[in-house]
Amino acid sequence: MEDAIFDGDSAAPPVRVTVPDLGRETDHPLPFGKLTRSRVSGWTTRVLTAKPVKKLSPTARLASLFTAAHSTSRLLGQIPPHLPEACRAALPDLLHKGFLAELSADQCRLDAQVRHLSGMRLPTDEEKTAARPKSRSRGVPAMTPGFQFDAEAWTQWKNAATPALRRHVETVEYCALCALPPERGAEAFMLPSRPQFFSKETKAAYGQWKDAHPNRGPLAARFTVTFRAEHGHGPSFRQLCAGLDWGQRRPVLGFVVQRLLATQWLTSTGTVPWTLRPGQTAQEQGITLPKARNSRAADPALAR
Repeated sequence: MEDAIFDGDSAAPPVRVTVPDLGRETDHPLPFGKLTRSRVSGWTTRVLTAKPVKKLSPTARLASLFTAAHSTSRLLGQIPPHLPEACRAALPDLLHKGFLAELSADQCRLDAQVRHLSGMRLPTDEEKTAARPKSRSRGVPAMTPGFQFDAEAWTQWKNAATPALRRHVETVEYCALCALPPERGAEAFMLPSRPQFFSKETKAAYGQWKDAHPNRGPLAARFTVTFRAEHGHGPSFRQLCAGLDWGQRRPVLGFVVQRLLATQWLTSTGTVPWTLRPGQTAQEQGITLPKARNSRAADPALAR
């Protein structure tokens, strides 16, 4: 069995492995529910089919699973001492193919293009503290009046989502760099979008602001490319404006993003949060997501 796993042809039919203890309904060795185990299974599949490793040997792909599981999207990962020797020998292949950006005897760092696959394990208290903005309190008030977070309703909403939308939601939810409280993600995804109306004062303030920011379109499009490489998903409107240091009142910033969408410097997947990316205008000037298949560059997070 070990020879079939480590030395088999990656194009050959998969080897079926059964672990009887993992199939029992009571006294399960993994002390968490089926939903969490399903998420682990989905994450495992995404790692093993990541573009840098999906054509490598089974040994190298198993090594990629070990390194991703012991890494976060920000910090150096630890190469586990129990890593099989055959997998340890395959680590240079992961570096060569771009799955790893750094590799030493006992540490590694995932490449930016696959860092969204890290952090699926629960972060330590130290990592949570490092990733969370210092101003954030434990109680997070709703941004929409009347919204009350309900963990069970949030879980039911995700279970009813399409597989593509569910993958996108969990990429945002488990992003170690954003470190969003669950109630903030639930509020953004669960509540229907409302039409925005901008006052004459807001539009006048935008007119003054845009004259001082003639390169706003290219800057915003490039920011979404960099942000996606680090986070695995697009920025929110607030993250975009904060990242570019566009210090304006919230209505003005909302109008800024609406204009960038209207002029196609940016595009998004309907009203789905965290899907901003370069639009048609940006693509015509060479600002595209890495290895975009065509000029329209459908959101990779929601592609089937």
